[in-house]
Amino acid sequence: MLRLVIFMAFAMFPLSALAQSCSFSVSNMNFGLVDTLSGSQTNTTATINMNCSGIVGQRILICAHLAAGTGGASSATARQMFSGANALNYQLYSDSARSVVWGSYAWAHASRPPALALTPNVLGSATGTATIYGAVAGGQGTVPPGTYLSTFSGAQVEFRYRYTSGSSCSTASGTVAADPTFTINATVAANCLVSTQNIDFGSKGVLDGNVDATGQVSVTCTPAAAYTVSLNGGTTGSPPTTRKMSKGVETVTYGLYKNADRTQPWGDASVPGSTVPGTGTGVPQVFTVYGRVPPQATPSAGVYTDTVVVTVTY
Repeated sequence: MLRLVIFMAFAMFPLSALAQSCSFSVSNMNFGLVDTLSGSQTNTTATINMNCSGIVGQRILICAHLAAGTGGASSATARQMFSGANALNYQLYSDSARSVVWGSYAWAHASRPPALALTPNVLGSATGTATIYGAVAGGQGTVPPGTYLSTFSGAQVEFRYRYTSGSSCSTASGTVAADPTFTINATVAANCLVSTQNIDFGSKGVLDGNVDATGQVSVTCTPAAAYTVSLNGGTTGSPPTTRKMSKGVETVTYGLYKNADRTQPWGDASVPGSTVPGTGTGVPQVFTVYGRVPPQATPSAGVYTDTVVVTVTY
């Protein structure tokens, strides 16, 4: 008689081997140069790298809680970076449209983190990435130049994970991972914007007396930025008080001045002392340009024009 004896072996694994284990890292978020004078928003991103191990096919919910960072938050919609005592507003979002703020269960505002998830494969491991969307709002013209920074570490960033089919990240639930550290930074450079209002001397039949008119140069520069405003010699490259408006080969002489008495010519670096200095405040600074057509031989009737280039040096 033949007997077949079958031995069955069972591998015994400790319960801890079935528990999920996750680690995370976050890339720094660098906005680069930010133009605070424009109304345009500056956007950039950072990447979360996720690595987990656990039960095959068992979904792991990941909640990346981000508080205010070391720069703090002035409101629910404005986190801040600092350069010394100066603040630059920015925000972190969970969507590419930058409409849903990325928050934390541990801060005072209503925003919470998005629900991230990984499911271990047949080897019991899973990896993935998620994007943090950042934005610096435009129109922060009173922010001085400098390098601005906020750091997320320790209590400012908390990654929690747990087995669940749910998607709630509103509480301090789950295992706490080792806290990753990352920074948010931006550079505000000195910058200036300029706009002008034309000078119209109107109509004059005979040029037998002074004809006066004014225009404007509006300069907006970042705070504390020193600048000068120059006016060139027009299309004929003439001196400040003998510029030329032209109609064909005929001309009308005129001058541009810094003061209402028309005694201080306004020119460029080719005429020492004729430029206008200023210091930026982050808001528009308006300078009046005083024009004068002096008495002179009257040319033929028509429209006489000139184009003067305004240069702001800072």
